[in-house]
Amino acid sequence: MKINYKRYLLYLLRWQLSTPILAGVLVVLASWSSLSATIIANLIGGLIFFWVDRFIFTSSALDAQWQVEENIQCHDCGRIARGYRLVKTQNYDRTGGTPEFRCEKCSQKKTQILKQAGVAI
Repeated sequence: MKINYKRYLLYLLRWQLSTPILAGVLVVLASWSSLSATIIANLIGGLIFFWVDRFIFTSSALDAQWQVEENIQCHDCGRIARGYRLVKTQNYDRTGGTPEFRCEKCSQKKTQILKQAGVAI
């Protein structure tokens, strides 16, 4: 399983932020029974953090941006195949550059070279 550490870190941060928010709800509902106050606090937390979790786990802003095209000529080996190119990551941006598509095999090699050069993929 490949772990997206940006997502994981944001998720852990989200858990830490939920503590004072839910504790605040429990303070406000201190006159209620513990069970009722806890249920209300969890419902409020669910209403808030559903949207935060949804962003964390589905946002393309946290992913590497790839472009895939069919029937391209590989930039490296010249083979006609499905082509891949890395467009943008946290520290790599080729959105304005001339596209260089690679077949799957050459794309994997290029990805390893970029990783060794410090590009976050």
